[in-house]
Amino acid sequence: MNRIGVLTSGGDAPGMNAAIRSVVRSALYHGKEVYGIKRGFQGLMEGNMEKMHVGSVGSIIQRGGTILQSSMCEEIFTDAGQESAVQELRNTGLEGLIIIGGIDAMKVAGKIVNKFPSIGVPATIDNDIPEVDEAIGFDTALNTIIEYIDQIRDTATSHERTFIIEVMGKDTGNLALWSGIAGGSESILIPERKDDLENIMDRLNRGVEREKRYSIITVAEGVGSGFDLAKKIKEEADIEPRVTVLGHTQRGGTPTARDRVLASRLGAYAVQLLGNNEAGRLVGIKNNQLVNHDISIVFTQKSKIDGNMYSLSKELSI
Repeated sequence: MNRIGVLTSGGDAPGMNAAIRSVVRSALYHGKEVYGIKRGFQGLMEGNMEKMHVGSVGSIIQRGGTILQSSMCEEIFTDAGQESAVQELRNTGLEGLIIIGGIDAMKVAGKIVNKFPSIGVPATIDNDIPEVDEAIGFDTALNTIIEYIDQIRDTATSHERTFIIEVMGKDTGNLALWSGIAGGSESILIPERKDDLENIMDRLNRGVEREKRYSIITVAEGVGSGFDLAKKIKEEADIEPRVTVLGHTQRGGTPTARDRVLASRLGAYAVQLLGNNEAGRLVGIKNNQLVNHDISIVFTQKSKIDGNMYSLSKELSI
């Protein structure tokens, strides 16, 4: 397998550029040609790609986002769209494809792998890929959130106010859970564990009883709007929280050293697997060791929240 393509798909995640760099340089080291596909699956279907060289990925390891860019492409989720993409790959003489992205990108990889050799590299700040301890971008997003929590806590203590911080996580609460624990949040709300308003009120009231005049509540967007939660708290406890929605700030920024190393390891590993004609694999990290799974697990399994971490968050919020 001497000609491979690489693309990024879905929401950008810090460390994607480090993964692209690793794929390109590892492939070139092993004597392979590499083609960067621009604008994700949309660009693939349009034949938007270019041959990459060592200089193509110079000075990008520290950059957030993706130099290959990404875009939404509904057509790729259809049989006709996948067939069109595979035909374009064949027409350009590519022999393998490395797909860097989130759960939707991994599902596309799982669909086209029967028609074209592909490897999935997980990169998503949601960290919701099954059987993968940590996806590229999670650590950077987590540290970004913690920085904001620390800054907001300064204001919360100064003005003795309750603050609600809404973070990303439509279907999974990893960002809220981990950042909430690291940031010392009194309450953490995630989609996987429904926490009722009464429990939140109890924690707020316990804080007041011990003369704690401020509180931080971290909520994943999948639970509901931070503003709706603030309204309920106002009605139930006559406390008027301030709300901060971090939004897309969580996706950007310089990737941490952890994400850069993780992306470098996974990118090179993906090239290695293709070189060994081992396609249809999802690469990842388990207990800090490189692992790969049949990519079909993205259809049969779901990422699970760490129950011990959630229990810990309850213990620490007394």
